[in-house]
Amino acid sequence: MQIQNQKEKVIIIDFGSQVTKLIARRIRDLGVFSEVITIKDFNKITDYSEVKGIILSGGPSTVTKKKYPSIPKEVFLKKIPVLGICYGLQLIAKLFGGTIKSASKKREFGRATLLKKNKSLLTKKFFNLNNQSVWMSHQDAVFKLPKKFKTVASTKASRLAIIENSKAKIYGIQFHPEVTHTENGIRIFKNFLFLICKVKKRWSAVSEKNNLITSVKKMVKKDKVICALSGGVDSSVVALLVNKAIGKNLICIMVDTGLMRKNEFKYSYKLFKKKYKLNIKLIDASIIYLKKLKNVSDPEKKRKIIGNLFIKIFEKETKKIKNIRYLAQGTLYPDIIESRSATGSNSSKIKSHHNVGGLPKKMNLKLLEPLKDFFKDEVRILGKSLGIEKNIINRHPFPGPGLAIRIIDKITPEKIKILQEADNIYINTLVKHNLYNKIWQAYAALLPMKTVGVMGDSRTYEYTCLLRAVISEDGMTADYFNFPKEFLDEISNKIINGVKGINRVVYDITSKPPSTIELE
Repeated sequence: MQIQNQKEKVIIIDFGSQVTKLIARRIRDLGVFSEVITIKDFNKITDYSEVKGIILSGGPSTVTKKKYPSIPKEVFLKKIPVLGICYGLQLIAKLFGGTIKSASKKREFGRATLLKKNKSLLTKKFFNLNNQSVWMSHQDAVFKLPKKFKTVASTKASRLAIIENSKAKIYGIQFHPEVTHTENGIRIFKNFLFLICKVKKRWSAVSEKNNLITSVKKMVKKDKVICALSGGVDSSVVALLVNKAIGKNLICIMVDTGLMRKNEFKYSYKLFKKKYKLNIKLIDASIIYLKKLKNVSDPEKKRKIIGNLFIKIFEKETKKIKNIRYLAQGTLYPDIIESRSATGSNSSKIKSHHNVGGLPKKMNLKLLEPLKDFFKDEVRILGKSLGIEKNIINRHPFPGPGLAIRIIDKITPEKIKILQEADNIYINTLVKHNLYNKIWQAYAALLPMKTVGVMGDSRTYEYTCLLRAVISEDGMTADYFNFPKEFLDEISNKIINGVKGINRVVYDITSKPPSTIELE
């Protein structure tokens, strides 16, 4: 299932960048529909009447080799504005006769100062006086300007950091305006969309709600659907969307894996059964999950086991219900990006998500994933429009495999109980201090080591609890939340005194990248 076709759209060609979807996100935030596609799918397009702009993403490839990902040069003759980012810039320069070299001595990774050289519609109101801080991530660089192009801006390491052929409406930039580290990067997209492509604001997540409901109706028809309902914002929105589309033909199944947060399963069941009147069936699979995960330490194996067991449980339930053909679940854009390339490009796999890369290759059920083209904040907007209460909409992301990936190393009932208690204390303390809604995601994890401690006059040998709290817009990049020392003192004291089995608390101050938000 895809988002409905729009009268005006911007196409983003994915060359394998891990942040390609952020480009789509920025454009949607500006009220313009965008679609990320592969080179293969792009080459199949015959009707460009709805395409108002084309963006070429970054990627791991290099145009300095004999073979490299490309698009036909004829595309540039269609008078559709084109913006190349990073690899996209280098590809444009290559196709039009420029020279690209591997600049190993002048690589740019991280912040760089961009200096204005010439005026351009693309950079209108972008610069702070005549310079701007931007985010670079490249080794190759354009050394010779293609014919009919001019230099717009430079950095110390990249003389041709922005180039353009304004007459042909072709633009290339070496930095990444899609990441928040580039100051005022959104202005680049505003200028490209509204000054160069001349599109209008016609898209929003809320406006897409009715289209999603209609799409589900057309796809499912009279068949029945089971929905994996966890109580998180993603599965909750999916459940209510599908319920509006097919009503009684939706059967929600809540599986107690034994790996949920403290009291979360009971709370979610009561809420959706009583308030939202959903048809819900409960399955206690905690013993099965613990048995299958026994002695498993590798995080990828954990995800694969959970993914396969997840499907087996639901397929087993379908045998008890007639006309079940679909499994609805809350898969999002970031899930697909990190599990595999959403578009089949060369982007590298980060990890398997239980509901994406962790699923078995052969399934008897067809997947119904109405949110797979949405980011988390867009899902929250949809949820609000569906009348879902705030404590569900604003709930921090929680991984499908649950506490299994927050217990590093082997899983035991003892470790689960310890972590549930520590996480509960942590989250409740955040709420108490009005910090919960200021943080994008926070959680406690249990590290695979015991250390010596002293409590009273006795020696202890217990686990280390790691606390994580990050701020982010979409989960693609993140920085740690800067707690006051007093809060860290308080939470450390509460966990050590309140949870038997923990004698040490540490706080993770690593950003994403280079780390991920979850530990596994």
